[in-house]
Amino acid sequence: MPDPTIFVDADACPVKAEALKVAERLGLVITLVSNGGIRPSRDPMVKIVVVSAGADAADDWIVEQAAANDIVLTADIPLASRAIDKGCHVLGFTGKPFTPDSIGMALAMRELNQHLRETGESKGYNAGFTPADRSAFLSALDTLGRKAKSQAGK
Repeated sequence: MPDPTIFVDADACPVKAEALKVAERLGLVITLVSNGGIRPSRDPMVKIVVVSAGADAADDWIVEQAAANDIVLTADIPLASRAIDKGCHVLGFTGKPFTPDSIGMALAMRELNQHLRETGESKGYNAGFTPADRSAFLSALDTLGRKAKSQAGK
């Protein structure tokens, strides 16, 4: 099995630099997927993919390209669910993993929160991204990357 690739849902991703750093340290290819606005890289291990503007264009591209044991970085819960269905490892930008055991509850909470926003019961504010989140993400991605690499070597 080849080494895993890291796919980043890069639109509004607050940890691109950290993901690039971990990918470089582990020697993994990383693909940043967005609707545009990402600087090209001279590093052959960094791929930039610009998809057409569309609600799920980046998500669809990632799901089409990702394979079992690849790593998907996203805050998008439906994308996380689709990637898990393909056998990918999925990590949120705060370092929280999405797993087959946790994704059902995450989808249900997303739907509940969307309903509360639509009915005016919730303002829909998200918590701010903290230095602790950045640190947790770095640690979790490093651990996950090592795990995926060791699974690829089997």
